[in-house]
Amino acid sequence: MSASTLMVRKSLDAIARSGSEDGEHALNKSLGWFSITAIGVGGIIGAGIFVLTGTAAAQYAGPGIMLSFVIAGLACVFVGLCYSELAAMIPVAGSSYTYTYATLGEFAAWVIGWDLVLEYAMGAATASVGWSGYAVSLLADVGIHLPPALTAATGTVVKLADGTETHAIFNVPAAFIVLALTFMLVRGTRESARVNNVMVMIKLAVVLSFILIGMWYVDTSKWAPLVPENTGAFGEYGWSGVLRGAAVVFFAYIGFDAVSTAAQEAKLPQRDMPIGILGSLLLCTALYVAVAAVLTGLVPYKDLNVADPIAKGVDAIGMGWFSAVIKIGALTGITTVILVLLYGQSRIFFTISKDGLLPQLFSRVHPRFGTPYLSQMLIGFCVALLAGAVPIGLLGEMVSIGTLFAFVLVCAAVLYLRKSDADVHRPFRVPGVPVIPILGILMCLTLMAGLPFDTWARLVVWMAVGVVIYFFYGRKRSLAQQEAA
Repeated sequence: MSASTLMVRKSLDAIARSGSEDGEHALNKSLGWFSITAIGVGGIIGAGIFVLTGTAAAQYAGPGIMLSFVIAGLACVFVGLCYSELAAMIPVAGSSYTYTYATLGEFAAWVIGWDLVLEYAMGAATASVGWSGYAVSLLADVGIHLPPALTAATGTVVKLADGTETHAIFNVPAAFIVLALTFMLVRGTRESARVNNVMVMIKLAVVLSFILIGMWYVDTSKWAPLVPENTGAFGEYGWSGVLRGAAVVFFAYIGFDAVSTAAQEAKLPQRDMPIGILGSLLLCTALYVAVAAVLTGLVPYKDLNVADPIAKGVDAIGMGWFSAVIKIGALTGITTVILVLLYGQSRIFFTISKDGLLPQLFSRVHPRFGTPYLSQMLIGFCVALLAGAVPIGLLGEMVSIGTLFAFVLVCAAVLYLRKSDADVHRPFRVPGVPVIPILGILMCLTLMAGLPFDTWARLVVWMAVGVVIYFFYGRKRSLAQQEAA
């Protein structure tokens, strides 16, 4: 097998046929545009809006965090336009993995598929640890105190009620929420989507309440200057701080691309996918900017470097009861993020498995529920284990770099397919090609450049593991390689 076969492509016709199969590998087409948009909103609004807003304002951008959200949102809109064209043209479940297979070939597709594990599985694990923190805090407010040894990662030093220290055994709440949502996803996409829709409505109500109530208490003098003077170090206020803030809050947008993994279960993907992707992005960007504006107008930005900045903003208003509501909203918001990321990971593995690069168990669909149940259960178990046993704070940057890498390839796929398959019908077309995809690539690369060196090192190690799996398993069993032989 020559090295050139690494670039074997799947034709658009073959991809389209794989998305319309019947039998044990067929997914139910049960999602409309509202549910798909809700998946996007559910994936985006979570820990980012409830935590990162304050941290980025205090450490990097000041009130200019509003501009940081605009910059990060603009980069995502460029990428979202590219996702919309590809998802409408190639309505299957593989997201950027599938798009890369159709353009850059099999090896690049495998690399991006492996890379997406950082975003989906690791992202879900990270979010579940945040969920655990809010859940423990909320239970403590009502007099229920869980043992500290069962609410932190294995080996973490925790303080007991008597002041003594011990080592944590396992983060039970984090593992619990992952397993509970996995059970729900195994039972059915339609049922999971309904629950997600309800939770999205709850957290949107909480976020809107904060904006509408808080806006009457905003002190506009706290916005001056909008961009604080730089301290002399890159990224500490000034315009470089606004850019660094954009790189940090980019994590808050991670999850919108999970919308594209629902393409194979959309009733009318050519119409519903662009609505879901772009609608969720624009809605969440507007909410992010509004929350940042209200928050920095309520509390001096240097005081926002706390785990619960929105609750601190509520305290500034003087409504103590609303703090509990905010915690419930945060808990609900993070729940939908975990749900969407677990869902997206199983759909990507589903598609990779159908191509022969992973074992067939990942693409086996339950005869009654119409979901890839074995894949979903295995993913849920692994994510629950990670969430309960491993401190995952350092993986946040890995999630960001993995996602940005995927976004670069999606934009490149649009440019490639416009030349290689110019005559293919496109229900949705990115305007301003090649400018929009190129801008998306440049903005993502700029944000990647702002991440620390050790994050790049971890990415290289992770990718090396994926390359070994491909050459020792996937390449030998690839259906495309067998057809090309």
